Amino acid sequence: MYDLSDFKKGLKVLLDGEPFTIVDFQHVKPGKGNQFTRTKLKNLITGSNLERTFRSGEKFGVPDVAYKDMNFLYKDDTGYHFMDQTSFEQMSLNEELIGDNKNYLIENLEVQICLFNDRAVGVDLPKSVNLKVAQTDPGFKGNTVTNTYKPATLETGYVVQVPLHINEGDVLKINTADGAYVERSSIG
Repeated sequence: MYDLSDFKKGLKVLLDGEPFTIVDFQHVKPGKGNQFTRTKLKNLITGSNLERTFRSGEKFGVPDVAYKDMNFLYKDDTGYHFMDQTSFEQMSLNEELIGDNKNYLIENLEVQICLFNDRAVGVDLPKSVNLKVAQTDPGFKGNTVTNTYKPATLETGYVVQVPLHINEGDVLKINTADGAYVERSSIG
């Protein structure tokens, strides 16, 4: 069982018999009365969002979720295809289940497929991925004083704001939690 003090982003909890993941939460301690926690939850099965307030002392069940390490293979009309590197078992997931994670999927990327009752309900990515810049405007020498950014289209089609010194062909480290540029990668 989980308690409110165990809450953190990404934690999977069982609520009303269905699995949810915590998207965001805020502990509130009012001047009068008991403390409570505002949460934003995402249903792992339907993908719907839910906002709920819980009082201190409430307990939550642990959902029967398992994780399977797999590598992303490719995307086609039927969905996104992954393969287990030990058993060579393949799995296909639809775009709705992948969500915004599609912006970071490149060939052979190691991910964790989240399974609830042996059914895939989501994909957990690494904290950051290295993606190549496919298109961006050329940078200008000497324009490093201001914190100015320009759009860059990455190899997956995702557009991110980058500093002016980034050029086409550069490999960038991208944070998968918020989709932000972190740094130019030495890999590549």
